[in-house]
Amino acid sequence: MQVTLDLPEELLQYFNQDHLAREILEALVIQAYQSEKVTNAEVGRILDLPSRWAVDAFLKQHNADLHYDEADLRQDRETLRQLRIKQDNSAS
Repeated sequence: MQVTLDLPEELLQYFNQDHLAREILEALVIQAYQSEKVTNAEVGRILDLPSRWAVDAFLKQHNADLHYDEADLRQDRETLRQLRIKQDNSAS
């Protein structure tokens, strides 16, 4: 989708015109991420970032806190538990 914006010259003087579209896209993605409209993975796909680490670095650079709550922690603990069981079974 293409969107046309009328931006005041007063604002435009602070931006590099060659990178303005990318800066606007990044600002929208950051806002969407902070309001939990998109996930970490979606940020990466939208911005064509090469890895999860690149997404995390991008979000950190823009002071967008990573979403990680107790449910995420429980899921990570369960995943680790399952991996330990598999490792123990394969070592036997």
